[in-house]
Amino acid sequence: MTAYTLKQAGELLQAKKISAVELAQEYLAAIDARNPAINGYITLDKDKTLAEAQAADARIAAGNAGALTGVPIAYKDIFCQTGWRSACSSKMLDNFVAPYTATVVQNLLDAGMVTLGRTNMDEFAMGSTNETSFYGATKNPWNLDNVPGGSSGGSAAVVAARLAPAALGSDTGGSIRQPASHCGITGIKPTYGIVSRFGMVAYASSFDQAGPMAQTAEDCAILLNAMASFDSRDSTSLERDKEDYTRELNQSLKGLKVGLPKEYFGEGNSADVQVALQASIDLLKAQGAELVDVSLPQTELSIPAYYVLASAEASTNLSRYDGVRYGHRAAQFGDLEEMYSNTRAEGFGSEVKRRIMIGTYVLSHGYYDAYYLKAQKLRRLVANDFQTALQQCDVILAPTAPTTAPKLGSDIHDPVQMYLSDIYTIAVNLAGLPALTLPAGFGADGLPIGVQLIGNYFSEAKILGVANQMQQHSDWHSKMPV
Repeated sequence: MTAYTLKQAGELLQAKKISAVELAQEYLAAIDARNPAINGYITLDKDKTLAEAQAADARIAAGNAGALTGVPIAYKDIFCQTGWRSACSSKMLDNFVAPYTATVVQNLLDAGMVTLGRTNMDEFAMGSTNETSFYGATKNPWNLDNVPGGSSGGSAAVVAARLAPAALGSDTGGSIRQPASHCGITGIKPTYGIVSRFGMVAYASSFDQAGPMAQTAEDCAILLNAMASFDSRDSTSLERDKEDYTRELNQSLKGLKVGLPKEYFGEGNSADVQVALQASIDLLKAQGAELVDVSLPQTELSIPAYYVLASAEASTNLSRYDGVRYGHRAAQFGDLEEMYSNTRAEGFGSEVKRRIMIGTYVLSHGYYDAYYLKAQKLRRLVANDFQTALQQCDVILAPTAPTTAPKLGSDIHDPVQMYLSDIYTIAVNLAGLPALTLPAGFGADGLPIGVQLIGNYFSEAKILGVANQMQQHSDWHSKMPV
């Protein structure tokens, strides 16, 4: 059975109760059986996986293994890894085999982790439902008629279905936290700059951040320890002393001040989400936490600010896909200009094209001041709101999404509706703060609901500690789809 947490898998390997090869084979067999229905993995290479597992077993036998050596992990299709197809779930990169490895993946390989495969995602991480993938939609393992959330929907689905003990996701506007909420797992977006972005295909460079997705907060803390590092190849990487993100896992919540933003607890949430939020508040109160009312007045403006800025960055970042050096190239064209336009028309899906066009528009002459600069000013105001609120409390409790996971096909044809589903996650990315989602109950439809803990810059250890204490006193995180 593959229901191990990351920590349990590590302990079994350390105690030599199972070998890394046996563990990898268990997961590969489970993937063969269950993945066709979910479509969580889009690239597998069993030979490579088993070769990595053999190397891990050799390390364990030689006595130079760490806590993660031999533990399997899945990577969102946005991370490059030498010799693996890294397509960002786009036709544009369908034939792209990475010639180098992302720093964050390399850090985990150095720790001895074993690659299970690449997980499905919204094309170029643009979407909130995982339906914009060139390889077809991922299904929510709790109900195959529903979306898993996005863009890291594949990573969330394989962890929820127990087809990986943990996975890597990336979060630009909520892409780790929202699918974690919809699939009933834990996921954290760290402070911007803590985890290297080198080798992670860029969508919106000033927002993108990689983070761990696993069953528990403890697993996320262990994984973040191995992921975080300074990287001179990433100009946005922060030079900081190494820290232990597991250090506050056993810290009592007595006296902890939890902020409740009035803008997040309004009418926009479904009745199910309100019940889950209340259950989380009761859980925190029972452990001695104090509740404080706070305000984040710019909440509503965070969505337009985000979609202007992220689309502007996307239109710039995606101009490198032109069919010249790598990726898809149109078969028919008359001249260079036509090759560019035909390649891009064929290679990108409709959501990606939409965001490139929005981005190009807001950066064009005459609109730059009206939209782009205004959005940048709003970004500052959103960040200031959080600073004011976090002076009154230690962490902020918030919903992750206003509803449980929508049905497949319901939001995809209504982009505005899809964008609005990110209302509670986007502001965190505008400010560059850390935030974690953990399971907090189920809706009437039997689908999971998550809540968010938002902390100040570099307070990952604190929010992981709070989440771990909540998980010690509840069992939502241990539930799994049948």
